[in-house]
Amino acid sequence: MENSAIEKKYNVWIAVLSIAIPVVVAILFFVKLKDFGFDVKPLTFLPPIYATINGITAVVLLLAFWAIKNKKVQLHQNLMKTAIALSVAFLGMYVAYHMTSESTKYGGEGTMRLVYFLILITHIILSIIIIPLVLISYVRALAQRFDRHRKIARITFPIWLYVAITGVIVYLMISPYYIQ
Repeated sequence: MENSAIEKKYNVWIAVLSIAIPVVVAILFFVKLKDFGFDVKPLTFLPPIYATINGITAVVLLLAFWAIKNKKVQLHQNLMKTAIALSVAFLGMYVAYHMTSESTKYGGEGTMRLVYFLILITHIILSIIIIPLVLISYVRALAQRFDRHRKIARITFPIWLYVAITGVIVYLMISPYYIQ
């Protein structure tokens, strides 16, 4: 299959996933399993785990950047697949937590409250934007369209890194307010 045909083959999936994932996450954020008669315990142990996964994702992204800058292509590819897998694991745990637990309200005041919400809002917006960017970057690499891959990866990398790092920061800022 020609390289541009590979890209075209995946474009529909990229569009579908880029819309479906945020919509489904938004819906599931408000769906509680107990409301449907499921007797499930709140998965309150998950936030520190998925925050750690965000931190590991940031480290993996930095290592992948280092690898490609040092022409370690296979290592870069493996690290990027790992970063994607970590992000999928994060998403699954995040949804599971919110489907079994009440949302935690931030309890800080003053300037810290403003800082928290600024970080949270940018984190949420960019976490939606990063979905198609990661998928397009991955497909372009898969199609061996490395000129096009590099162009979008220059945009994708800093946004994905920001989302991963701010995920940890948001967790650290709200963690004192979690109900155990």
